[in-house]
Amino acid sequence: MQALMDLLNQTQTAVAVIGLVALLLYEHAHPFFDFFKDSGKQRWKHLLRNASLGIVNAAITSFLFVGIWLWASNWANTNDFGILNWLALPSWAHVFGAVLLMDTWTYFWHVMNHRIPFFWKFHRVHHSDPNMDVTTANRFHTGEIIFSSIFRTGIIVLIGLHIWELLVYEILLIIVVQFHHANIGVPEKLDRFLRMFIVTPAMHKVHHSRKQSETDSNYSSLFSFWDRICKTFNLNNDPHSIHIGLDEFDSEEDQKVKGLFWMPFKKTDK
Repeated sequence: MQALMDLLNQTQTAVAVIGLVALLLYEHAHPFFDFFKDSGKQRWKHLLRNASLGIVNAAITSFLFVGIWLWASNWANTNDFGILNWLALPSWAHVFGAVLLMDTWTYFWHVMNHRIPFFWKFHRVHHSDPNMDVTTANRFHTGEIIFSSIFRTGIIVLIGLHIWELLVYEILLIIVVQFHHANIGVPEKLDRFLRMFIVTPAMHKVHHSRKQSETDSNYSSLFSFWDRICKTFNLNNDPHSIHIGLDEFDSEEDQKVKGLFWMPFKKTDK
């Protein structure tokens, strides 16, 4: 089991790094929006700022929560507690159910981050990026990561999740989240096919729109069908017209690392 855990951890890291580099190169060659057309320096600033949040969050998660999640998983499975254990599923169905139920939680957690003002204060750090690209997938306030991690502990117990199943889910999630945040365009027919199953760039660009009716839609992170089931699915027929970001956080100070960390505590009209 430890060998499997080590392999999955290494795979998760490799997938994140390879995906980031590959999508950065593709964005540079074929950007959907010309955010950094005239300034390579601004592109590097943007990358480093978003990466800074990602590194801090990864460190906090590793040091504070991975051990807690492992304990929660061991407790649930030792005591046959949790939905998947109560159903006494075969191994393959247990894995499938784990991924499906974790993604169900991720959908509703995302909705909560938009509809509960306290959580929105932290989540708006992610939405305030006016130059959304693959690095935006790492741009989350540490407060949001901490709250998410605390809730996740209870979800692991409730589901009866094996810790390696959580890693499998995280690997799938990383691939899709990097893909749909990337500043790329996917041919319409291919995007239409993919979004029957997973979240695509065409879907997620709408979610990062400054228009409230678009921002409050397309909450799915991995599987796209949650938005259809919950009637939050939305598309813009002219994605080039979408204006990314949040109006109240366009200043240079807000976009600096210090500004991003202080953003939840800044008073706004919303």
